Amino acid sequence: MKRFALAVTGGMLFLQSASAMAAPRIHVLLLDGESAAPYHNWAAITPILKKELDETGLFDTEVMTAPPKDGDFSQFHPAWSKYQVVVLNYDAPDERWGADVKEGFETFMKNGGGLVTVHAADNAFPKWKAFNEMIGVGGWRGRDEKSGPHWYYQNGKLVSDDKPGRAGMHGPRAPFKVTVQDTTNNPILKGLPKTWMHQGDELYANLRGPGGMTVLATAYSDPTNRGTGFEEPMVMVSQFGKGRVVHAAWGHDGVALSSVDAVTIFQRGVEWAATGKVTQPVPSNFPTANTVSYRADLEAMDPNAKKGLNPLDMTMPAPPARPGFAPVSGAGAPPVTRPVGPTQ
Repeated sequence: MKRFALAVTGGMLFLQSASAMAAPRIHVLLLDGESAAPYHNWAAITPILKKELDETGLFDTEVMTAPPKDGDFSQFHPAWSKYQVVVLNYDAPDERWGADVKEGFETFMKNGGGLVTVHAADNAFPKWKAFNEMIGVGGWRGRDEKSGPHWYYQNGKLVSDDKPGRAGMHGPRAPFKVTVQDTTNNPILKGLPKTWMHQGDELYANLRGPGGMTVLATAYSDPTNRGTGFEEPMVMVSQFGKGRVVHAAWGHDGVALSSVDAVTIFQRGVEWAATGKVTQPVPSNFPTANTVSYRADLEAMDPNAKKGLNPLDMTMPAPPARPGFAPVSGAGAPPVTRPVGPTQ
């Protein structure tokens, strides 16, 4: 009995010691509450993003919903310094936040805070100079050549075009090929293939801004799908003071955010924005150069997913039955795969 008691006590001490040695969780603020149009359903997207963070075991995520556009912002004063990184699932006009809130956020970033923007968050705050320096490029909400040039990749180089025109465009949602352009060995992309297919999504193009970002990956904006004919930035990183920024242009809805590449880069991106490091491995179900891979459990969290994409979207045939590739739930589950045809 004494031996058993000693063994149990020793085991408990070992577990406590191991727990104490574990790295503390990263404090994340996931901010939502507004979008320019109802087709960006931020309320449905936030639980998906939070689940993606929670399942890593790395993050302690607090969700904050800002007041609506006609709400009372007098009590909206996020304590930015409580967090290591802010995730924006949020798109609001310039006047929505007071000067004190903006200045507080700029200070947070300059002092080493992290920022991760998801899809339409790059539509927000078109005239907030510091915010646009953080994200590099943005679209819509009146942005035009005065906001900065159109940035895109051509012949393996990031180039700009300052001709007049509105910022932001996309065609109907469809799968598209993603190409790694990074030459800085950013750890967000460590172990990822050079190219892969992304689940049906809006391919943002003609984004404009001050630049200054490093483009990690691009996607070809096909003119046959209302595109520009250029490789458009999809995943970008930048520095603002001591702060790190990750800007992902994809992620229109639950269908798009269930794409395993989007999940992986979001999880890794939040860790990198907070710490400058990435400790997460590449999942075995990462998409390939000719097959999309998505999480059925995440897709099902979007109430509109059961309706498919929308009447304007390109349709895709049902995936053929393949052993080991069935729509089952869970982070480690085999993916649902959909072969796709030739792409640019």
